[in-house]
Amino acid sequence: MPASSPTLRNSTARAGAAVRWGKANADDARRELAAERITEYVQKVLATAPPLTNEQREKLALLLHGSTPDRGAAA
Repeated sequence: MPASSPTLRNSTARAGAAVRWGKANADDARRELAAERITEYVQKVLATAPPLTNEQREKLALLLHGSTPDRGAAA
Protein backbone atom coordinates (compact mmCIF):
# COMPACT_ATOMS: atom_id res chain seq x y z
CA MET A 1 0.00 0.00 0.00
CA PRO A 2 1.54 3.31 -0.99
CA ALA A 3 2.00 5.87 1.75
CA SER A 4 -0.63 8.49 1.01
CA SER A 5 -0.94 10.65 4.13
CA PRO A 6 1.91 12.72 5.54
CA THR A 7 1.70 10.80 8.82
CA LEU A 8 1.93 7.46 7.02
CA ARG A 9 4.85 8.66 4.87
CA ASN A 10 6.64 9.83 8.00
CA SER A 11 6.08 6.50 9.77
CA THR A 12 7.24 4.60 6.68
CA ALA A 13 10.45 6.62 6.48
CA ARG A 14 11.10 6.31 10.22
CA ALA A 15 10.59 2.53 10.19
CA GLY A 16 12.73 2.10 7.08
CA ALA A 17 15.58 4.10 8.56
CA ALA A 18 15.38 2.30 11.90
CA VAL A 19 15.56 -1.10 10.20
CA ARG A 20 18.24 -0.02 7.74
CA TRP A 21 20.50 1.29 10.49
CA GLY A 22 19.76 -1.51 12.96
CA LYS A 23 18.33 0.85 15.57
CA ALA A 24 17.09 -0.55 18.86
CA ASN A 25 13.71 1.08 18.26
CA ALA A 26 13.11 -0.70 14.92
CA ASP A 27 10.31 -2.85 16.38
CA ASP A 28 8.60 0.23 17.82
CA ALA A 29 8.87 2.01 14.48
CA ARG A 30 7.41 -1.00 12.66
CA ARG A 31 4.59 -1.20 15.21
CA GLU A 32 3.81 2.49 14.69
CA LEU A 33 3.85 2.02 10.92
CA ALA A 34 1.43 -0.90 11.20
CA ALA A 35 -0.91 1.18 13.37
CA GLU A 36 -0.80 4.04 10.86
CA ARG A 37 -1.55 1.69 7.95
CA ILE A 38 -4.47 0.11 9.80
CA THR A 39 -5.82 3.52 10.79
CA GLU A 40 -5.68 4.84 7.24
CA TYR A 41 -7.29 1.70 5.82
CA VAL A 42 -10.11 1.65 8.38
CA GLN A 43 -10.84 5.33 7.78
CA LYS A 44 -10.97 4.72 4.03
CA VAL A 45 -13.33 1.75 4.37
CA LEU A 46 -15.61 3.47 6.87
CA ALA A 47 -15.87 6.54 4.64
CA THR A 48 -17.53 4.46 1.92
CA ALA A 49 -19.50 2.00 4.07
CA PRO A 50 -22.99 2.41 5.45
CA PRO A 51 -23.16 3.05 9.20
CA LEU A 52 -22.23 0.04 11.32
CA THR A 53 -24.55 -1.50 13.88
CA ASN A 54 -23.57 -1.58 17.54
CA GLU A 55 -22.94 -5.33 17.23
CA GLN A 56 -20.59 -4.79 14.29
CA ARG A 57 -18.71 -2.09 16.20
CA GLU A 58 -18.36 -4.41 19.20
CA LYS A 59 -16.92 -7.19 17.00
CA LEU A 60 -14.38 -4.79 15.52
CA ALA A 61 -13.47 -3.46 18.96
CA LEU A 62 -12.82 -7.02 20.16
CA LEU A 63 -10.46 -7.57 17.24
CA LEU A 64 -8.55 -4.42 18.11
CA HIS A 65 -8.30 -5.49 21.74
CA GLY A 66 -6.75 -8.80 20.67
CA SER A 67 -9.84 -10.89 21.37
CA THR A 68 -11.93 -12.85 18.93
CA PRO A 69 -15.69 -12.62 18.67
CA ASP A 70 -17.58 -15.65 20.00
CA ARG A 71 -17.71 -18.12 17.13
CA GLY A 72 -20.95 -19.60 18.47
CA ALA A 73 -22.85 -16.34 18.16
CA ALA A 74 -25.16 -15.80 15.23
CA ALA A 75 -23.57 -13.77 12.45
